[in-house]
Amino acid sequence: MIVAVTGGTGFIGRYLIARHIARGDQVRYLTRKKSRVIAGASAYIADLCSPTDDLQQFVQGVDVLYHCAAELHDETKMHNTNVLGTANLLAVAKGKVKRWVQLSSTGVYGIRPESDIDENAAMNPANAYEISKAEADNLVLSAIRHQNLECVVLRPSNVYGVDMPNSSLFQLIKMINRGWFFFIGRKGAIANYIHVENVIDALMLCGVSKLPANGRVYVISDYRKLEDFVSIIASALAKKAPQKRLPESLIRLLATVFGHIPQFPLSLSRVKALTNRHIYKTTRIEAELGFKNTISMEKGITELVNHVKN
Repeated sequence: MIVAVTGGTGFIGRYLIARHIARGDQVRYLTRKKSRVIAGASAYIADLCSPTDDLQQFVQGVDVLYHCAAELHDETKMHNTNVLGTANLLAVAKGKVKRWVQLSSTGVYGIRPESDIDENAAMNPANAYEISKAEADNLVLSAIRHQNLECVVLRPSNVYGVDMPNSSLFQLIKMINRGWFFFIGRKGAIANYIHVENVIDALMLCGVSKLPANGRVYVISDYRKLEDFVSIIASALAKKAPQKRLPESLIRLLATVFGHIPQFPLSLSRVKALTNRHIYKTTRIEAELGFKNTISMEKGITELVNHVKN
């Protein structure tokens, strides 16, 4: 197969490229910097926001294109990169790409503290990143009607691994290790995470499997009750599991008043994450593509803790 990956030098993209190279596929990846070399794959120097001949060549004759590139941090660049960049790539991909796999996020569903979420849930993005990803997904799904293109959208929850750029789980591990962690509000909050290798398994299935219908959307995740999730970390640290619990109303007040202060450990987004009570259902991709999480939460989080310890 000829495989193309945007965001190939990123956290998920690197794993995806390695997996396809191991399969013996011809892999090309898009990058803006010549210095970002990935052994066994071909670099195409171009910018998603500026269609060029290099971008045209990048998509020419591609069996599967994985669109993994996204701006995660700079809100001023999110619309241009995530929305306009997707539109540019769709335009040049017309007639040149057989299947498009869109890496999205469960963030497009927004915050639903009490209700579980599957692919039938309405999108309700709240912040700039979620809004841009929702718009990009809609562009891809709309392309089905305008060009001869197979499309599938994959929406993972929080992706983790030892080399992840997001530091929130590392910070949680350090807080538990130091005895600083406490639960917020009543019991039963849910931790939704998925190991990067499980995400790659799902991406590969979306890329190479026979799809039941064009334009399918799949949610993938794993979860544990927060008490169990924290116990996994504490056990791997050889520490006693935390028991302290503080009222949610008090913590929300502190986060509202002091959350803007640099280095203050509480923010409203952090409080939401630690009081979340919904799960993301993976029933559809399990039934239609045979997906399952091969790396359990226990194994993946223990791996993460051991990485921090070492």
